[in-house]
Amino acid sequence: GGPKLSDYELLEFPASETDRAKLLDEMLQKCLGVRGRVLKERKFYLVGQTRVHIDTVQGLGSFMELEVVLDNKQTLEEGQKIARDLQSKLGVRDEDLLDCAYMDLLETK
Repeated sequence: GGPKLSDYELLEFPASETDRAKLLDEMLQKCLGVRGRVLKERKFYLVGQTRVHIDTVQGLGSFMELEVVLDNKQTLEEGQKIARDLQSKLGVRDEDLLDCAYMDLLETK
């Protein structure tokens, strides 16, 4: 239901270390279990400092996510303003926004 702050760490594995990535996946599955599987195709665009993700999700359809990457000097409010401005320019109405994950939508389908 609107802009949210996202803070994350990215763990990358070089192509030569696919066994490590598979091992990490297996470890996480054993520790946390598997809630479900979301199959999607993502197209990625960069508009200024905003990452635009266009997802086609199997069983659900198409979705768009705007992710404003803030620099160290920018406030959350500035990022929200950037997102809202691009949302308006793209013609996305507030009532079209979702406040859940694809997995949530798949489970209710």
